[in-house]
Amino acid sequence: MAIKRVAIAVVVLAAVGGIGWLVAERLAAAPPPDTLYGNVEIRQVDLAFNAEGRVTAMARHEGDAVHAGDVIAELDDVSYRNLHDLALARRDQAQANLALLLAGTRVEDIDQARATVASAEANVIHAEAMFARQADLQKRNASSRQDYEDARMAQDAGRARLAQTRAALAEAVAGPRREQIDAARAALREAESSVALTADTLSHTHLVAPADGVVMTRVIEPGTVVLPTAPVYSMAIAGEVWVRAFVPEPLLARAALGREVQVRTDGGGDYAGRVGYLSPVAEFTPKTVETPELRTQLVYRLRIRIEKPDDGLRQGMPVTIALGN
Repeated sequence: MAIKRVAIAVVVLAAVGGIGWLVAERLAAAPPPDTLYGNVEIRQVDLAFNAEGRVTAMARHEGDAVHAGDVIAELDDVSYRNLHDLALARRDQAQANLALLLAGTRVEDIDQARATVASAEANVIHAEAMFARQADLQKRNASSRQDYEDARMAQDAGRARLAQTRAALAEAVAGPRREQIDAARAALREAESSVALTADTLSHTHLVAPADGVVMTRVIEPGTVVLPTAPVYSMAIAGEVWVRAFVPEPLLARAALGREVQVRTDGGGDYAGRVGYLSPVAEFTPKTVETPELRTQLVYRLRIRIEKPDDGLRQGMPVTIALGN
């Protein structure tokens, strides 16, 4: 009987010891109260032409490094270049027209207009003399009525021609009208705008990297006909690595904007980070977030900028965040 009691006592002690061991292990394995969990977010951008056409060259492949300003793809630019050349020719023509008006009438043209007036005046004098002679003959019935009418018509035509040449001389001396010059200036501005527009469109046939980074995806191959905004490359922007996490309300004071935190990957990599964004609006804990608190509690979205990122951080990688005291 005593042996049985001893056995029972041993079993009870073993059970109590096992429970104590399990509790101690769980307490040791429990994360510190200032620990958060999140995922790496690398800034990505889809690159596309702002023009349509056939792709003639793609200079980068997946994994290639690019620098801001590098030309990484090109379109067939023959049509765009021809349009630009046409715009340049029209601009030159508009410039020449304006310069011609601003220069005014040439001296040679004015002299020619004066000579034309002098000739018209001489013709009028001759016509008037002929008409006077015919009128005198008509009075003495020494000339026909037809000759008289012809002489009068010649005189009237000569006088009209003289008035016309005098007006032309006055116009030549005065030069172009202000309205003509204003119209020529407007035509030049229109031509210059067309040149700028076609030059901008021509530049869109070269796809330029907007920042330093690495090509993640090469969407198409040379020879593909693309439309504006159709993705050609997907690239990760260098130096732009963030961690997205969620912080419960009790830890908000430790997650203030600008606070330095420590980020650790499952592989053992340690990175210094700084809180760059804290949402002002609470939300329910997403099902994809692992936190030691209940999933139904309210949390705040948090974004941490990694100070010195390297190749050890990959898109979507899970990380642990230590907020510190």
